[in-house]
Amino acid sequence: MVNDRRCGVEPIPAHLDEVLNEIQLLELHQVEEFGWSLQFIRRPLFQDVIPVVYSPDTKTYAVLEKDGKINREPDIEFRA
Repeated sequence: MVNDRRCGVEPIPAHLDEVLNEIQLLELHQVEEFGWSLQFIRRPLFQDVIPVVYSPDTKTYAVLEKDGKINREPDIEFRA
C-alpha cells in the first residue's frame, strides 16, 4: 500500500483565489479556452503552491508559474 500524504486534501481547492494570484487566475481562464484544465495544486511545506495544468490534446502537464507563464518543462516529477 502506498503512503499517500494527501489524506483529506482536495486536489483543487474550492476557492482558487485563496491559493492563486490574480495573474495566475487570468492565465488559467485564458488557457482553459484552448482545452487546458487545472488538474491539481501541489502544496509543498514552507513553499509556494504549484498549480498543475493539463492539455488533453497534447497529453502534456505543465506548471502555471507565479508570473502567469505556462512552464511545459518544470523541475518536478509527476506520478503516473
